[in-house]
Amino acid sequence: MLYFGQPHITIMELTAKQAKHTKHACYFAYLAMSSIFSLPPLLFNTFRAMYGISYTLLGTLVLINFCTQLTVDLIFTFFTKYFNPHKTVRIMPCLTTLGLLVYALIPTFFPQIAYVGFVAGTVIFSIAAGLCEVMLSPTVAALPSDNPDRDMSMLHSLYGWGVLMVIVISTLFLRIFGTEYWMVLTLFWAMLPIASCMLFCTSKLPEMDLTSQSDSAEAAKKKNFGLALCVACIFLGSAAENAMTNWISGYMETALHLPKVIGDILGMAAFAMLLVLARTLYAKYGKNITAILMYSMIGAVICYLVAALSPFVVLSMIACMLTGFVTSMLWPGTLILMEEKIPNPGVTAYALMAAGGDFGASVAPQMLGIITDNVAASNWAAELSVNLALTPDEIGMKVGMIAAAVFPLIGIGVVLYIKRYFAKVL
Repeated sequence: MLYFGQPHITIMELTAKQAKHTKHACYFAYLAMSSIFSLPPLLFNTFRAMYGISYTLLGTLVLINFCTQLTVDLIFTFFTKYFNPHKTVRIMPCLTTLGLLVYALIPTFFPQIAYVGFVAGTVIFSIAAGLCEVMLSPTVAALPSDNPDRDMSMLHSLYGWGVLMVIVISTLFLRIFGTEYWMVLTLFWAMLPIASCMLFCTSKLPEMDLTSQSDSAEAAKKKNFGLALCVACIFLGSAAENAMTNWISGYMETALHLPKVIGDILGMAAFAMLLVLARTLYAKYGKNITAILMYSMIGAVICYLVAALSPFVVLSMIACMLTGFVTSMLWPGTLILMEEKIPNPGVTAYALMAAGGDFGASVAPQMLGIITDNVAASNWAAELSVNLALTPDEIGMKVGMIAAAVFPLIGIGVVLYIKRYFAKVL
């Protein structure tokens, strides 16, 4: 365990310059971490061609990624006292680099066990990703700031910018030099976290509560219930965001009959760009996060239903892309809401929130896929396809999109209840 003593620095001891340096270190760490999520999917077809790895095994790598992060979140939740937050933050980028090195080098030198290298590398850098979600948000929240909401939104917007950066640079590299040099590209992205580690080692980190402040039994009960509501909200928000993130390209290609390149550019890239734009706008102008969450949930329901039910391809395509904009604040916005409503939540609270978000990111895409497969294989879909002039696969994907709208629909009720609950408690 990462437990080395507790050399804390209080908020009052941090100068404005030191706090700014630490904040920028957190920002760069989030930017560097984006390669973990966006690089592997870009290489999956290369791995299949070079090493003969099946789609099922490649998909399992995604599952390993999310399950590892969720495990880290839960470990932090129940065993927080065994972790030193300062050491954890500084070691985290090194784990990212180590994971990417294993990911690249084992398949390169031992191609007969390439998949073992991919699994081992995925587990290692997914641990780093889990630590990133647990530690960076409370670190930024603990820094003195005139506008903490802006800082939190900016932190999460940099993930989207990182995804765009990785997609553009990696695509150009693979197009120019060839996919056989994918390991060189991976080694390049492994260097960024080293710079992040150096920034953290030269930064003064603020004191962070590993647990929440001690309260009376009644106050603790109210706080815990409020935290549970926030976890439910971030679960539903993450589900609303990631169901479309994982299926937008396939939906545009299969259900809207758009070429794959269009689905990738106007799908994944446009989704990420709009997500980044919305988070950046909130960082600059945003306020009243409860209203933002409500409008986001409503907007997500509308986008999913329009994407599934509209007879016009262009309108469905626009709805898919706009989902990135309307769901952008559901994850960071719920963190902002928790910080506003629950004073001194502690690192444990952030770990629970990360667990809720990761669980939503795992459940929603899987559920959409299961529904799509089952509907497409059903007799009624075959009968309906004749009347609607659609294939069973198209019907399955459209039903899956309608089902995905359930997450933000429930989220509307949760946000309404959160607003009423905290109005009574505060």
